Amino acid sequence: MKLIHVVGARPNFMKIAPIMREASKYESIEQVLIHTGQHYDENMSEWFFRELGIPLPDVNLGVGSGPHGKQTGEIMRDFEEFLMREGGDIVIVVGDVNSTIACGLVASKLHIPLAHVEAGLRSFDRRMPEEINRLLTDAISDYLFTPAEEANENLGKEGIPEEKIYLVGDVMIDTLIWEMERTENLNKPPIDDLKDKEYATLTLHRPSNVDVLETFKGIMNALNTIAKEIEIIFPAHPRTQERMKEFRIYPDNDNIRVIDPLSYREFLRLYKNSRFVLTDSGSIQQETSYLNIPCLTIRENTERPFTITKGTNTLVGTNTERIVGEAGKILSGCEKKSKGLPLWDGKASERIVKILHESL
Repeated sequence: MKLIHVVGARPNFMKIAPIMREASKYESIEQVLIHTGQHYDENMSEWFFRELGIPLPDVNLGVGSGPHGKQTGEIMRDFEEFLMREGGDIVIVVGDVNSTIACGLVASKLHIPLAHVEAGLRSFDRRMPEEINRLLTDAISDYLFTPAEEANENLGKEGIPEEKIYLVGDVMIDTLIWEMERTENLNKPPIDDLKDKEYATLTLHRPSNVDVLETFKGIMNALNTIAKEIEIIFPAHPRTQERMKEFRIYPDNDNIRVIDPLSYREFLRLYKNSRFVLTDSGSIQQETSYLNIPCLTIRENTERPFTITKGTNTLVGTNTERIVGEAGKILSGCEKKSKGLPLWDGKASERIVKILHESL
């Protein structure tokens, strides 16, 4: 059986890595890793792949960034040429980036079975490009692997046949557990002068937050206020650093420490030992819920509502007062505790590969 794994951005590698490691246990499975080149990351060097325990990509399509239509079209063209030439038994796509839907469409039209990992996630906000990618990919997939029961319910309401849907758990938790077992000094922050639980961790990169001047200003005002009570460590995404320079939006509180992006293991050490996390990321909502760390998500909606109902996540939007108020609750000791989520046990990838192997 020949599995074609598709990734387009750094987070995709973290989701595909545990699947590749599990599939490597089967002598009958051949694996090919395709990087579309949708996002270029200078930090995606060999050490990153060594951390994840996977080989470098077999093929890099090198598409690069660009408008959605252009990027999606170029990925489809190049991936189609690859599949026509090399073939494959199953194409596996993860997440919700343009590479996901582009390669999914190609596989579907060539009648190659398509598996979507993280299926069924919904923000119900179609202004988000990711939401369109999620909806369309799920509609054409043959195997829909979901991380939580709510995702199954979403797919059922959309008319997806029940026999295509598999609740397997969250592959990001697989990666988190795997990395925790291999990260040195896990219970110590990666910066020497930081003390356990005496700082907050911040990530901020979504275009809706950092590309809109007034929104970015409002968020920064909230952070400046929160930093009066607790130090904030901010590994700043390159696009965020660019917008800070463009808009001249900088912290006016020395208690906000802007640093360059960290490796996954160093970032894990940072946020695992923090008092709470402020973020607009998707996967961090899941990881903090698993680790029982309070999380404030700076977005108006989330495709992972189970992290709110069963985890430690609170949706705070972009309103300055709301962000400050919810951070104040945590600092006063009023914080959410995780109730735990079914099948978040580090074995989602094992279930996925077993299903695919038995089906063929």
